[in-house]
Amino acid sequence: MTQSPARPTSPAETWRELRGGNVRFVSGKPQHPHQDVERRASLADGQRPLVAIFGCSDSRLAAEIIFDIGLGDAFVVRNAGQVISSSVVGSLEYAVGVLNVPLIIVLGHDACGAVNAAIASQTADAEQLPPHIASLISSIIPSVRRVAGGDPAAPIDTSKVDAGFVGREHLRSSVSRLLEESEMISDAIAAGTLAIVGANYRLAEGLVDTDVVVGQI
Repeated sequence: MTQSPARPTSPAETWRELRGGNVRFVSGKPQHPHQDVERRASLADGQRPLVAIFGCSDSRLAAEIIFDIGLGDAFVVRNAGQVISSSVVGSLEYAVGVLNVPLIIVLGHDACGAVNAAIASQTADAEQLPPHIASLISSIIPSVRRVAGGDPAAPIDTSKVDAGFVGREHLRSSVSRLLEESEMISDAIAAGTLAIVGANYRLAEGLVDTDVVVGQI
């Protein structure tokens, strides 16, 4: 069975291991751990993931690849724009309360289509979006407005709104909402058994940049 001899259990140890995996990925020297037949067989009766990762559905944001981990290592929740919802909170509570993960990573990225759609939706000539897409990006619009400033009811000029700033603002908002909406997660952080890292993934470099940390890592 291909399992690390000293599996990290604390938030800090887990984050160090994941950062190490990202360094290997960036340098082009991934180890591709936990991806063989023995690992698959060892997980048939249960899982004990290292981390819960809540990220954008973007096809370029494949969590296990960018952190150089494998089967059974990450409990992954994804939707377009990493937008907090009741299903997301419930899934992450399952990871914390049942699977006992010590770390949640909320993972955004540059050039996010959902962020760009949220920005475009606030322009004077914005096209009407399909209702489900409009509902999805509605959680990103407050971040657009905070970055744009000015009259919150007035159309915005996209040339004056940095999508990267909006993405980071939305990432921080997602972390805050997760803490507000889940007493279980907030209590685990207060107890020192859990931490949350909000991070941004750079598509070109493959690098995961830490943006906000809640808890001890």
